[in-house]
Amino acid sequence: MTTGMLGRWLVIAPHPDDEVLGCGGTIARVAGEGGEVHVAVVTRGQPPAFDEELIARVRSEASAAHRHLAVRESHWLDLPAAQLFETPHSKLNHALGNLVRELRPDTLLIPFVGDVHMDHQLIFMSSLVAARPHQSTYPRRILAYETVSETNWNAPHVTASFVPNVFIDIEKTLQRKLEAAAMFGSQMRSFPHERSLETLRALAIVRGTAVHRAAAEAFVLIRDVM
Repeated sequence: MTTGMLGRWLVIAPHPDDEVLGCGGTIARVAGEGGEVHVAVVTRGQPPAFDEELIARVRSEASAAHRHLAVRESHWLDLPAAQLFETPHSKLNHALGNLVRELRPDTLLIPFVGDVHMDHQLIFMSSLVAARPHQSTYPRRILAYETVSETNWNAPHVTASFVPNVFIDIEKTLQRKLEAAAMFGSQMRSFPHERSLETLRALAIVRGTAVHRAAAEAFVLIRDVM
């Protein structure tokens, strides 16, 4: 994918770091080429399941990573992390719907429906509800991104498999993605853990081979009426 990098983009992240793991290179590329990128982090850890100090640290790490990627604005929806299944679905629909109507993004990047985390699955569905084309303005392009440690642990032949059909060249922004990921000291792990810088680099290289590029990020196209 080499065209349509301008306009307004909205990345919907279930948790802080999903946006960097899944499409950090794309965010940096779009911003670098003159596009406007917004990131919505849907959930926030809640005590007692999450420690207040850790919650504050992760928010700070995400803010720093977003600045590094030149995100125009970060939007914190603060719904309860790992508890969306117990949250009225109308509340999630309402939060995402309001944001989409407010920002009017041209392109929407969302988590993949087959991810093993229930938060990701519910946010995928609510994102589609928010982007329904019966409105006067709606996102013309929707892409689902992959998140290491979530997308790759689906149940083959039982749940939806991530089969990408869009690849965005991030050869020039891969290093910036890795630098942003490294800012999540509370979340990243040492190799061979999948949430490691080495794994992110390797995945980008593998995805790049699909389009004869040095590095790429992969997506599933949901809608494109640009």
